[in-house]
This record gives sequence, structure tokens and C-alpha cells, in this order.
Amino acid sequence: MSYDPNASPIIALPPAVILLVLGIVIPEALFAAGNAGLIWGPAGIGLRQAAVETYGFYGQVWGDLIGRGTVNFDRMKRFATYPFVHLSFTQAVFGCVFVLALGKFVGEQFRGWAVIAIFFFSSLLGAIAYGAIFNDPFPLVGAFAGAYGLIGAFTYLLAGRLSAAGGNQMNAFQLIGILMAVQLLFALLLGTDNTWVADLAGFAGGFLLSSIVRPGGWAALIERIRRD
Repeated sequence: MSYDPNASPIIALPPAVILLVLGIVIPEALFAAGNAGLIWGPAGIGLRQAAVETYGFYGQVWGDLIGRGTVNFDRMKRFATYPFVHLSFTQAVFGCVFVLALGKFVGEQFRGWAVIAIFFFSSLLGAIAYGAIFNDPFPLVGAFAGAYGLIGAFTYLLAGRLSAAGGNQMNAFQLIGILMAVQLLFALLLGTDNTWVADLAGFAGGFLLSSIVRPGGWAALIERIRRD
């Protein structure tokens, strides 16, 4: 086994992934400082709950947009802000782990803007699915819909590799199948909320968008449209 003495002990991460993780870490740092009384005095203790109420996504938001035609900045911003607010520190840690692990793999194959696009597009579809299917007062927060979008991109890349090698492309869907099975198990044992639909929609969004944002994907799409 060879050893490179000049190798960096820190795993290199794509800048886009670092930006996404910072979007998760910075709010958590503020929540911790608030709980410790370092900022905003006594009001800092309720900073996380205030952030969830201000930046989280609710089923009512979708109902206001579609049913009542209420379009304003407060409602529209929630589609982009909810991935960076979490209900607990533990939830934020898991969100970071997903984004780091999948983002690193996808970021090594796609350009930085494509990683960002997949994350936000998947988060957007997740919120739309959550709001359209469930009129749920429980807040949709956390990076998971965007992270599942990165899982969708990972699945797309893996399916492409398996196809090129003559393998079974369905094997690429094993990861999402395992994750959905785990969520179902937790739902049966402990009960769960309806946010799973946002994760599933995020996965579909990431998988579909990858065919466009991959290197050469847009040109291939235009060429296909011209042929048709």
C-alpha cells in the first residue's frame, strides 16, 4: 500500500457543497448562542421556534398561494429558506451528513451551479408536493428534500455507469429503496409526519434534473427537441 505524505488530511469538498453546509451550520450556531444567552437575551432561547415559524414551510402556504391567490414575499421565501432551518440539532447533523456525503459525489461529476440547482429544485418540488397533497399544520423544515435530490442525482449517475458497463440499471435505485423502507419502518413503529412525501418528490426532482444539468445535458436536450 502506497502512502502519499503530501496528501491533505482534510477531504476536499466542492465549494457548492461547502456553501450548502454553511447554510445549515450558521443557523445552528445562532440557535446555540441564543440558548446560551449570548445573543438576544432571554428571547434567544426561543430563536429556533421563531425561525421555524418565520422560515418554515406549511401546508397553509400552498393553500394561500393556490386557493386564495395570496402571493407575497413571506410565502414565496419559504420555498427557499425552509431547507436551512431544523427542528433540532440532531436533525441538522443528519442533514449535514446527507448533503456532505451525496454532495461530494455529485459535485465531483457536476459543476457547482448544477449541485446548487439540484438542491433547490428538489427542495421546491418537495414543498409543492407537501403542500399540494397534505394541508398539514406540521412545519416542513430541514435539508432532507434537497438531500434526497442529491440522492436522485447520485442514482442517475450510478444508473448511467451501470448501463455503460452492461449492468442492471435498477440496482442504482437500491439506496432510495432502503431509505424509503427505513422511513416506513419508523412510521409503523413510532409514527411519523407527512414530510416523507417531500423527500420522495425531492428524489424525483434530482433524478430528472440531472439529465439536463449534467455536462452536455442541456445541449443534448436541445438537440433532441430539434430532432422531434
